[in-house]
Amino acid sequence: MKLTILGSTGSIGTQTLSIVRDNPERFSVTAITGNRNTALLEEQAREFRPELVCAADEQSAAELRVRLADTGIRVLGGAESIKEAAALPAADAAVVSVVGMAGIEPTIEALRTRKRVALANKETLVAAGNIIKRYEREYSNRIIPVDSEHSAIFQSMLGMNGKREIKRIILTASGGSFYGKKLDELRDVTPEQALHNPNWDMGAKVTIDSSTLVNKGLEMIEAKWLFDIDIDRIKVVIHRQSILHSAVEFVDNAVIAQLGAPDMRLPIQFALTYPERVPIRDNELDLCGCADLTFEEPDTETFYALELAKRAGREGGTLAAVFNGADEAAVGLFMEGKLSYTGITEAVAYAMDRHKNIQDPTLEEIYAADKEARAAVTAGFAGR
Repeated sequence: MKLTILGSTGSIGTQTLSIVRDNPERFSVTAITGNRNTALLEEQAREFRPELVCAADEQSAAELRVRLADTGIRVLGGAESIKEAAALPAADAAVVSVVGMAGIEPTIEALRTRKRVALANKETLVAAGNIIKRYEREYSNRIIPVDSEHSAIFQSMLGMNGKREIKRIILTASGGSFYGKKLDELRDVTPEQALHNPNWDMGAKVTIDSSTLVNKGLEMIEAKWLFDIDIDRIKVVIHRQSILHSAVEFVDNAVIAQLGAPDMRLPIQFALTYPERVPIRDNELDLCGCADLTFEEPDTETFYALELAKRAGREGGTLAAVFNGADEAAVGLFMEGKLSYTGITEAVAYAMDRHKNIQDPTLEEIYAADKEARAAVTAGFAGR
C-alpha cells in the first residue's frame, strides 16, 4: 500500500512511519507533509524517499528545496500543496493527521480521489461532518478512524448485522490530569500542571483538551458522524487505566469492547491493514498484569464541556465548529497566561451562546463560524 502522510512530523505521523519502517514489504510512502519542522521533514524524506514533500509554511518549503536538492524529490509549499499531496494519484491511502481545521480540505481531496482515509484529525468531522460524509457516500470510499477510542468502536462493530442492533456507544476517557478535582480547585491551574496526562503521550493542545474533557466532547461529535448515531446514544465513561479503549452495547445488552496497551500504533496500523491484522512489536497486553479496571460516571458539573459538546451535537449545523474554534482560541490564551484554566470552558460556552446556528452549512459558512468563535473568545470573552 502506498501512503500519503499528512502531518508526518507530528505524533501520529511519526508513529505511522515507524509502522512503515517495520513493514517495508507492505507499505511505502508516496508523500509526506509538515509545516515548519524542516529538519525532521528532510530526515524523513531521505529515509523513506517519497516522490513529494510539502510544507504548509512557504519559507520552510524554500529551505527544504535547498536541503533536498540532491535527492530529486519534488518539494511544494503552501496550504494548497497539502491538498495536492492528499490527491496524489500514486497513493492508495491518506493518513490525515494535520492539526485543526486545516484537515478538512485535504480529507475532501483524498476522498474525491477515492483513497482510503485513515482519519486522525477530530476537527474535520466535528466541524464539517455533513460535508465529509457527503463526499464519503458520493465516492464510495471509507473513512477508518485512527483515534484509539473510535478505532475500538469500529472494531467492536465488526460482524454486527446492521446498525439497528446498536443500543449505544460507550466512549472511555482517562479523566485527564485533574480527575477528581472540583471547579474551585482548578481556578489557579498552570499550563505546566495541565500538560500532564496519566496514560498517553500527546501534543500540548490535545493534552489540555483531555484535562478539560473537551477532547472527549470532540470525540462524541466525531463518533456521531463516523457511526451515524444520535449523540444521546453515546455515553462517556471514565476509565483511568486506558486499557479498554471503548465499547459498543447492543440491543440484547451484550457489550463488545476492544482492549489493548496504550499504544497508538495499533489503531494506526489497523486503519491501514483493515480487514487484515498483522503483528506489532512490543505492545502485548498482559491481562494478568493489569491493575483493576475501573469505570465511573464523569463529573459533568466540574467538566461541563461534555454537556456543551452534547448540545453542539444535538443542534448540529455550525455550532460544533464554534465549540471547536472557541476551544482552540481559549487554549491558546491559557497557554499564553492570558486566560484562567476554568476560563477555557467558560469561553466556549460564551461563544456558543452568542452564535446564530446555520443548519447544513457550506464550507465557507463553517470557516466563518470558526472565525466568529475565535473572535468571540479573544475580543469578547477575554476582553471583558
